[in-house]
Amino acid sequence: MGDLLGVAVLGAGHMGADHIRRLDEVVSGARVAAVADPDVDRAKAASAGRDGVSVHTDPLAALDAPGVAAVLIASPGPAHEEALLAAFARGLPVLCEKPMVPDSAGALRIVEAEARLGRRLAQIGFMRRFDAGYRRLKSLLDDGSLGRPLMLHCVHRNVSSPAGFTSAMLINSSVSHEIDAARWLLGQELTAVTVVRPASSAGAPQGLSDPQFALFETERGALVDVEVFVNCGFGYQVRCEAVCEAGSARIGDEHTMVVTARGGAAQEVAQDYLVRFADAYDREVQAWVDATRRGEVTGPTVWDGYAASVVAEAGVRSLENGGRVPVELASRPELYTEPGR
Repeated sequence: MGDLLGVAVLGAGHMGADHIRRLDEVVSGARVAAVADPDVDRAKAASAGRDGVSVHTDPLAALDAPGVAAVLIASPGPAHEEALLAAFARGLPVLCEKPMVPDSAGALRIVEAEARLGRRLAQIGFMRRFDAGYRRLKSLLDDGSLGRPLMLHCVHRNVSSPAGFTSAMLINSSVSHEIDAARWLLGQELTAVTVVRPASSAGAPQGLSDPQFALFETERGALVDVEVFVNCGFGYQVRCEAVCEAGSARIGDEHTMVVTARGGAAQEVAQDYLVRFADAYDREVQAWVDATRRGEVTGPTVWDGYAASVVAEAGVRSLENGGRVPVELASRPELYTEPGR
């Protein structure tokens, strides 16, 4: 095990448990060295049968556990700021699931803390940048063969929302992926957002405004629209179409298995994000491990996490108060490159 990157995984819920499995069974060059979760039984269950893993209820104890050389943060968003700052203080490379920090003020504190270090330690978990379809679309837009991008049309649907999901979370949790994907695909910052609501679906829990429609403006005049519908009832769907001056390209229509029988045909529809983006998560974590073992940090930056928080907050203000809300970002530290570069 001495040649493997020892990773402390913070959070052993749905996402954290999947990352523990991934590090142990899929990714090469790494091992799970420690797991932390306030629910010790859940942490033990997620790490059961995996050799050399210490279990903790205190995330800071996991960071200081023997053999830990890097951190994967998959705990709830409100716990991320403390964990990131603790990792920075210890000089530990981090892969942090989104949202980096739920509020923009906290996200800016992370930006400032990493900038003071003078080097990157954190990669933020916007895994769509590692999805094969998104990567093909990014290459196509970058090579310029379709001309200047004018619009992105995006769809984000879930079977059902978890307990406690709020109307604001459709923007700051679900649409945050589209916010980062749009910045990355277009290589532009988002400058304003308008959120409108059709009549809520009968399948939405009482009081939840679902679906919603968000319109984002960019610094060079492109428009991005997002339909988000988290109680569609039939499956998990993510699509994106780029409309350019000389053509268009759409991803997310890839066919899974189609069964034909008894005079009809049926196509499988993924039921959650861990199925739809399984390959993207695998590539994301493998890329992080490989870069960390080389002494490098690549992938989405802390600045990307901050920008997504600011745009999402503007979207929530538009949802709650109506109208167009400008996006106001702090000055970008020299440590961070332009979006999409």
